[in-house]
Amino acid sequence: MQNDRLPLYMQIQDYFKEKIISHKLKVNDKIPSEKELMEQFRVSRITVANALVQLAKEGWIDRIPGRGSFVKEVAAEVKSGMTDSLFASAPDERQQGSYMAARERGAGDLQKKTVGVIIPTLVDFFALRLITGINEVLKAEGYHLFISLSNNCIETEKKLILESLANGTSGLIIFPSDAETYNEEIIALKMSHYPFVLIDRNLAGIDTNFVCTDSMNGTKLALNHLWELGHREIAICSDTPLPTITVSDRIAGYMEALMQHGAMINPAMILTDFQVDYSSISEDHPLFRFIRNRMATAYITLNARLGIYISTVAKQIGLKVPDDISILTFDNPSSGYDEFGTFTHISQSETCMGRQAAEILMKLLEEGEPASKYSKVVLQPELVVRASTGVVKTTV
Repeated sequence: MQNDRLPLYMQIQDYFKEKIISHKLKVNDKIPSEKELMEQFRVSRITVANALVQLAKEGWIDRIPGRGSFVKEVAAEVKSGMTDSLFASAPDERQQGSYMAARERGAGDLQKKTVGVIIPTLVDFFALRLITGINEVLKAEGYHLFISLSNNCIETEKKLILESLANGTSGLIIFPSDAETYNEEIIALKMSHYPFVLIDRNLAGIDTNFVCTDSMNGTKLALNHLWELGHREIAICSDTPLPTITVSDRIAGYMEALMQHGAMINPAMILTDFQVDYSSISEDHPLFRFIRNRMATAYITLNARLGIYISTVAKQIGLKVPDDISILTFDNPSSGYDEFGTFTHISQSETCMGRQAAEILMKLLEEGEPASKYSKVVLQPELVVRASTGVVKTTV
């Protein structure tokens, strides 16, 4: 390879560009598989994937799902420009076109100062407050923020990680999607010492930099508040059946709080085996039937959106909040800029969470080498009492 000081994925790119220019690889020749390239260059799969993605973007190869990567016809002017950059030790900008060279250099500088944030959705104020905190720190440090939505899909999340790496993003802040298994691309980031921070959750048994809140303590605060109001039939609800570590910790906190009160744990009150279609309300949905049958006097929802949904269902049935049922959400459903937020909630200090994640990433980028110790920040949640919880009604 021509320049060992270049990043490994760029060295691999240049290797194949040279082969194509010198006709050692011809049009429609197949590029070795990712596994073969990993062995040939002794690099990680992420490095190989980055190189191939960029080669395809620049028009050197075609990547065909299920078949592999193939050399494509490269325009003569592209080959000519690449001959200069590959074989000249210090090309003159005037020889290559000062405008194009400056433009490429400017794009490279922008990439070096860009941080990617991969987040499931932007449907509530929780995500917006997170991003506000992240952006405050990045802006002060002169970094640009690029936001990508995984739509809570692990496959999309994988693609976004690879695209961010291929585009030369400086570092990543990742809010992992709900999934039964870990995203192996996050593990690959760790193995390749790429600077990234997880937010809102961590990966059990795997050391990474992360910022989250104490989920167990959050549900303890929630249950204890409802218990003090006289509630004994308290349901805990999630809108996804996937056993993420955050959901597991919150349910564990719920059960521990019940045991501390000497109460029996009723599995029927742990509502985590369904999904919710927020675009409509169906009377056949198990959660609708549960509310209509007055199975619980209080509900703890593991996100704010679900709390609003239960409130809407209750209103449709004819139940009043908090007279007939109490609702306590994780996170504040309101904007936070008004004084009239009605939902009692567990605040996770999302803006602070975002700031701390960005500060950790800035430190990683400043040091320029793998940290000897991971930063693991666990924030303490806070109970904010509003109008959606009240004393349980006694029946005669």
